[in-house]
Amino acid sequence: MSADLRDPYRRQGVLHGRCLCGDVRITVDGDYIAAIGACHCIMCQRNNGVVFAAFEASADAVSATGPVRTYASSEFAERTFCGTCGSPLWLRDTKGTYASAYELMPGLFADAAAFPLISEIYHDRAPAYVTLAGDHRRMTRADYEQKNLHIEGDMR
Repeated sequence: MSADLRDPYRRQGVLHGRCLCGDVRITVDGDYIAAIGACHCIMCQRNNGVVFAAFEASADAVSATGPVRTYASSEFAERTFCGTCGSPLWLRDTKGTYASAYELMPGLFADAAAFPLISEIYHDRAPAYVTLAGDHRRMTRADYEQKNLHIEGDMR
């Protein structure tokens, strides 16, 4: 998400979340973006079963307790999940512009149900059964990959 899209949604405060089984508890205490970005790349589809959607929080605002497990899904990003129930928790870039932010799964946080969708990337890769409605920014695979770190090739 570009800074101009996120600016109206910048917030400070406390959000509490948990995984499906409750073994992992996540607290955001500080800066976050009260808006959702979605991704339809093949890696996100495989990791989440359909679409990836997340909101951002600064690294120093996020704390988690419980059996958090990490998987390096590329040389520039890692994905985390609950070691008990397998619930996806967050994606985090380890290199590049967003290396200091967490992309948290909104379904873990009751308060995030009110966050609007403001961007969708790889929208030309979305499965036929997923159409995200609304007036938000959409980027194709080619547009996104022109400006951002990505995995080369289609992983189908």
